[in-house]
Amino acid sequence: MTPLQSVFWLVAVFVFPASAYLSYSFWQHGYFITLVLGLYVLVGLYDIWFSRHTLNRLYPVAAYFRYALEYIGPEIRQYFVANDTEELPFNREQRALIYRRAQNLDDSQPFGTEHDITDTGWLGAAHSIAPTVIREETKRVVIGGAQCKQPYSASRLNCSAMSFGALSSNAIMALNRGARLGGFYHNTGEGGYSPYHEQGGDIVWQIGTGYFGCRTPDGNFDPNAFAERAIREQVKMVEIKISQGAKPSHGGVLPAAKVTEEIAMIRLVEMGKDVLSPPAHRTYDSPIGLLDFVTQLRELSGGKPVGFKLCIGRKHEFMAICKAMLATGVYPDFITVDGAEGGTGAAPVEFSNRFGMPCLEGVNFVHNCLTGIGLRDKIKIIASGKTATGFDIVTKLAVGADVVNAARTMMLALGCIQSQSCNTNKCPTGIATQNPRRGRALDVERRHTRVANFQKRTLDSAFDMIGAMGIDDPDKLFPHLIWRRNADETSQHFDDVYPDIKNNSLLGDNIPESYAHDWRIASAQTFAPQP
Repeated sequence: MTPLQSVFWLVAVFVFPASAYLSYSFWQHGYFITLVLGLYVLVGLYDIWFSRHTLNRLYPVAAYFRYALEYIGPEIRQYFVANDTEELPFNREQRALIYRRAQNLDDSQPFGTEHDITDTGWLGAAHSIAPTVIREETKRVVIGGAQCKQPYSASRLNCSAMSFGALSSNAIMALNRGARLGGFYHNTGEGGYSPYHEQGGDIVWQIGTGYFGCRTPDGNFDPNAFAERAIREQVKMVEIKISQGAKPSHGGVLPAAKVTEEIAMIRLVEMGKDVLSPPAHRTYDSPIGLLDFVTQLRELSGGKPVGFKLCIGRKHEFMAICKAMLATGVYPDFITVDGAEGGTGAAPVEFSNRFGMPCLEGVNFVHNCLTGIGLRDKIKIIASGKTATGFDIVTKLAVGADVVNAARTMMLALGCIQSQSCNTNKCPTGIATQNPRRGRALDVERRHTRVANFQKRTLDSAFDMIGAMGIDDPDKLFPHLIWRRNADETSQHFDDVYPDIKNNSLLGDNIPESYAHDWRIASAQTFAPQP
């Protein structure tokens, strides 16, 4: 018998009967204590005799205090235990910076950094004694090559993919109005192009494996349904989602209970049935097939920029796509590289923790592959993965990106408090929920300006840093300007961590050693490795 079981039986056999007798016979004001003891005895008897939990059987009643503390544990750590720089995925310092920029408040910091800049892995940038100012015409990037009829001028920082269904209607409207106000694009996510996206902001329509919004009843791609929406003026680009960093190569299921009439209409699915988002696309099964799909979407959209998004895993598979570009002469207008740092989507823990290449490494790999086949100047690279500050933008541009996307920090700008309840439908800020009462609490008129403020001030911070590094064009950034602290108390420049390869170097006989094996086994006809 455990000590708490002994205490329980002592109360149940002696204390409770004595209290009941005394309050009835002598102590007229003791009924409340007797009532409390009675509840304690009833709950304890249930725990010992009927509970399915071992803790309750061994520690009657007291076990509930453990459950209560465990339930509020994240909040206790967030507000009282963790310091300003140690939380993940975004620490308090980062969140405070986002909130202040979103509200147009002062974001300066007194009395020096709170970080130990000699820590192993710490990143820094090389400033110049001849600082300059970013030229205005370099602050946007034109996406769309010779095969595109309607190129698009994109901001250097944009809103990454977040679907209606995962986010509330008010959150989608606020993000899109923020994009309109700030002059940047808003990616729909694979959930489809909804009426809530039609707030005037530029749209990148993401087409996932479920083909939501452009699918036949049996789940295949429907060219007519796609063309009907893709030709709309607000849709500026189209993105094929191959994989995402949060759960690469993993599909999803939207339970029938969540398939409302509205969502069924937007996604072109049936009410009352689970909606499957499979791991892979049905429209192609080879690298050449993917590029055929790119061509088809480009034609159906009237010549708008078309690209694809992926998280790098097996390197030879991306190289197979590169070989298909060389074989067919067809190439995407952009490639979005998602990082394994994850994102807004809920995912199996093992997939989030173990699959995928980190964003910086993935971006540099894609940049080098395109350079190695001589097509880097024709295809833009968009980096998508954990961007909270101007320095995050600078590092991604330095290793090869042209444009950066942000998702979770856009949610924080809306008012997200990182409660990490996105997958419970109980978001406390009305952002990641389909609960109408919670969703309505988000004020679109006020919150969309916060999104625009965050985007502008974060981008201004990045441009200030680039100017302080002596560069007047973000495209002139290069890895040597970023350094990482080593364990031996030395600093290592990023060109040693992420070395560039020469133009067309994958096409000759002297292929860089670290790329040679994957290049050899890659084939334009199949994603499978060749002997």
